[in-house]
Amino acid sequence: MNNKIVYTPGPTDVRENVRLARATKTTNPDIDKDFVNFYKNTCDKIGKIINTKNDIYILSGEGILGLEAACASLTEQGDRVLVIDNGIFGEGFKDFISMYGGEAVLFSQDYKTDIDIKSLEKFLESDNNFKYATVVHCDTPTGVLNDLSKICPLLKKYGILTVVDSVAAMVGEELKVDEWMIDIVLGGSQKAISAPAGLTIVSISEDAKNIIKNKKSKIIGFYCNLSIWENYYEKKSFPYTMPISDIIGLDKAIDNVLEEGIQNVLARHDKIAYATRNAIKDYGLELFLEKGYSNTVTAVKIPENIGALNLSNYMLENHNTLVATSLAQYKDKLLRIGHMGENARMEKILNILNIIDISLKKMGLDSKYNLVDIFNKYYK
Repeated sequence: MNNKIVYTPGPTDVRENVRLARATKTTNPDIDKDFVNFYKNTCDKIGKIINTKNDIYILSGEGILGLEAACASLTEQGDRVLVIDNGIFGEGFKDFISMYGGEAVLFSQDYKTDIDIKSLEKFLESDNNFKYATVVHCDTPTGVLNDLSKICPLLKKYGILTVVDSVAAMVGEELKVDEWMIDIVLGGSQKAISAPAGLTIVSISEDAKNIIKNKKSKIIGFYCNLSIWENYYEKKSFPYTMPISDIIGLDKAIDNVLEEGIQNVLARHDKIAYATRNAIKDYGLELFLEKGYSNTVTAVKIPENIGALNLSNYMLENHNTLVATSLAQYKDKLLRIGHMGENARMEKILNILNIIDISLKKMGLDSKYNLVDIFNKYYK
């Protein structure tokens, strides 16, 4: 199980120094004040990477916990919430909103492109009575990237709070939380940060905290209640026992990012994504998206006579390699190349492209080209 080559859009490869850090002997996180300071320092380092002075919390649960916690904490019975939908996870926010008594109103666009700002603005001109809006930064099943620098300030102009799922984008795509006026941003440890799965990162603005404090009804549940984190540092006490080993591992992964330099990390993702997309097209395959490409995942159409599921199974059985297809209606149509975090390294992308190339030809694809050679042409 542990010897497979994993090239999925999260969880990603975890560097050895992160794995070793996670094995460090630990203290009692409930009563050791030094760990509270360690936790806060990790949060502050994340704040530097995503450009915010807002409070940051690390929750015990993978990224989906953050999505539900944001909706659980903000939503009251009958609240109208705008769901910006151009992908499977974007549309999926409606379920969390309905679960907590809200009315989800979808602004839906073609799943093959990023959100059109002019269309969104025209929509808001006639209907803007929303408590908050949800948007996915990078919608992983298709790899579409939405421009938060335009979407979030536009929503803020109408007094609408923003909840952003940046689980598959954070650290692999630029994120300027304060400048872009984002109220709640959600990240995950297992994607471009390249730490083990199991942690959610939450950045929360004062506006969002005030909305939560002034709710007329109590928040349903405890684990998904963001208000339980208020003043944890002043109290030197967590609302529940923190997964200390996971957080130590995350801290080391964040240090890896800071040591490389976030701009260098972003540039690395950009170069690899650009070369991958162009190599796929020149090779003779189609990209799913028409525009709005992310730098963390590329979705590739697989010919029907081969099938995405058959291809992924072939690579697992013959090359001991895990490459993901997509979800829902795209499950057997798309193969997703997850070039994020530690997977966005030259030696790793060349290896997986070589395996894809060999596998496709063995399964009947008639191509005279070599995927690795084409990639090298574009990687500059």
